[in-house]
Amino acid sequence: MNVLFMAYGTPYRRSEIEPYYTDIRRGRPPTKELLQELEERYHLIGRSPLNEVTFAQAVRLEAALNTTLPLYPEQMEVSPGARIHGPARVYHGTKHWHPLIKEAVNAMAEDGVKQAVGIIAAPHYSARSTAEYQEKVQQALSELGNPLEIRYVEEYFDHPGYIQAVTTRVSEQRWRLIDPPQALFLFTAHSIPEKAAQDGRYPGQIGTTAKLVAQSLRLEHWDTAWQSAGRTPEPWIGPDINEKLEAVAQQGYKEVVVTAVGFPSDHLEVYFDLDYEAQNTAQKLGIRLLRTRSLNADPDYIEVLRDIVARKWMEFR
Repeated sequence: MNVLFMAYGTPYRRSEIEPYYTDIRRGRPPTKELLQELEERYHLIGRSPLNEVTFAQAVRLEAALNTTLPLYPEQMEVSPGARIHGPARVYHGTKHWHPLIKEAVNAMAEDGVKQAVGIIAAPHYSARSTAEYQEKVQQALSELGNPLEIRYVEEYFDHPGYIQAVTTRVSEQRWRLIDPPQALFLFTAHSIPEKAAQDGRYPGQIGTTAKLVAQSLRLEHWDTAWQSAGRTPEPWIGPDINEKLEAVAQQGYKEVVVTAVGFPSDHLEVYFDLDYEAQNTAQKLGIRLLRTRSLNADPDYIEVLRDIVARKWMEFR
């Protein structure tokens, strides 16, 4: 079994922020103002752990697959030696920083991989996001002469294990509330341009995830909001988390639990958008804001990834 595990990527050092931002902008360097703004955000949060988290996810996913797959499908004639390599190999590539998706695809080709499952560390499908990852893969394959076939896991927003993992983390924060029945539970995801959301697929999946978690916990008050909208002239879907907090403050809510269902891993857009910016907004409004912990590389989330990857791999048979 071969897996291409993809994530967004983040710079390690301040000197890498500009080329990273340029790659996000499809080769267009950011203005001085935009660059300073992003540098300030990284400065405020300290550092994004996204690369380390997604690498850990890839390593643990490979380990989980190799504990459930037979090490050798046929009887061995000789000893495998001191190092036993399992049948599952997980290659890690990121969209905007190293190791790039192209670099991971090149490594797969060099290793002689002929078939692989592609999966992105994001539960919901978006033409603005998921499709762009797939385009990068296909471009890399095309440059190599299409040496292997990749079948993609496009979404798992309603996977029972994923819903349970999120539910567990929301439940942890419910215990911290002063008045749980009167609290509001907000589920957030990355905003996308309104044009890209016209088919309703992405917003609908976010809503379904939120609804399933709310039903599981029998939450009395819950809703969705958006974060991390891009700095472009086109309109992006809303309301933004900060606008939502202002609205719910007027409705009388004093406690809010926010869950970033669109972000499995801790990174800049969780730390800055929620822990810094939204937290500051909440304090000004007199709201107590709690955030649920991310899935990261925790065993329950790795099991979700293992299950959906194994199921997709069966399609090759």
